[in-house]
Amino acid sequence: MAVGKEILTKIRSVQNTQKITKAMQMVSTSKMRKTQERMRLARPYAEKVRLVMNQLAQTNEYHGLKMLESRSEIKRVGFVLITTDKGLCGGLNANLLKKFFAQVQDYQQQGIETEVVCLGSKGLAACQRVGLNVVASSTNLGDTPKMEVLLGPLNEFFKRYENGELDTIHLIYSGFINTMKQETRSEVLLPIGQHILNEKVESDSKFNWDYRYEPSPQVVLEYLVRRYLESVVYQALCDNMASEQAARMVAMKAATDNAGNAIKELRLVYNKSRQAAITTELSEIVAGAAAV
Repeated sequence: MAVGKEILTKIRSVQNTQKITKAMQMVSTSKMRKTQERMRLARPYAEKVRLVMNQLAQTNEYHGLKMLESRSEIKRVGFVLITTDKGLCGGLNANLLKKFFAQVQDYQQQGIETEVVCLGSKGLAACQRVGLNVVASSTNLGDTPKMEVLLGPLNEFFKRYENGELDTIHLIYSGFINTMKQETRSEVLLPIGQHILNEKVESDSKFNWDYRYEPSPQVVLEYLVRRYLESVVYQALCDNMASEQAARMVAMKAATDNAGNAIKELRLVYNKSRQAAITTELSEIVAGAAAV
C-alpha cells in the first residue's frame, strides 16, 4: 500500500492548498467591492476638475503654461507604469508589462530615450531586470491608495516636463471594465490632449458660466492642471486596484475549482489502487488455499 499512502499524502496536500485559495478568493471578493466603490467615488472629482479647467482654458489660449505646451520633436519619453505589489492575479501584470515593453521597444528603435516612474513593485522589478531608467518609484501602496504617496514621483516627472527634459508622458495601467474583464490601457498624460481642453462639457445649468478668478486665471489654471493630472493618475490607480482584486478573485476561484477536480481524480486513482491491492490479496489467499 505504499502507492496508496503516497496518493493520500497528495490528496491532503491539495486539500490544504484548496483551503488557502478558497480563503484568498473570499478576501479578494470583499476587497473588490471596496475598491470598486472607491473607484466610483473618485470619478466625480476628476470630472469636476476637468469641467473647470476646460472652461478656464477657453478664456485665453492656455495662458502660456508650459504644462500645456506640445513639443514639435520627441527626443525623450516618460512612462508612468502602474502595476500591482502582489502576484496571484492571473495574467494581469503579464499583459500590462507586455504592452509597456512593446511601446518602450518602439521608441528605442527610433532612437528615443525613455524614463519610467513605477507605481507597484511588480513593474519596478521588471524594469530593473531589463535595465530601464527608473527615475522614481513607489511600492507597497496597500489596499487604499493615498495621494501623498504618489505626489513625490509624479512631481518629479512634471518638473522634468516643464523644464523640457521630457517631451511626452504616457500612463499605462489596467482599466476595470467588469469583474470578468480588465483591459490594459495606455494614455498620453502630457501634453494634455486638445480634445480635453476644447471639448464641450454639458452642464445642467440654464445660464452661461462667468467666473472671476483670483489671483489670476494663469495661477488658477496652473493649479487646476496639476490637480487634474494627479486625479487622472489617482483614478488610474483605483482602476488598477479594482482590476487586481477582480483578477485575483477569478484566478483563486479557478485554482479552487482545479484543486477540487484534482482531488476527485486522485481519489479515483486511490480507490482503483486500493481495489487492485485487495484483489491481489484475495487471489493469493485463494491460491494458497487451493495449494493446501
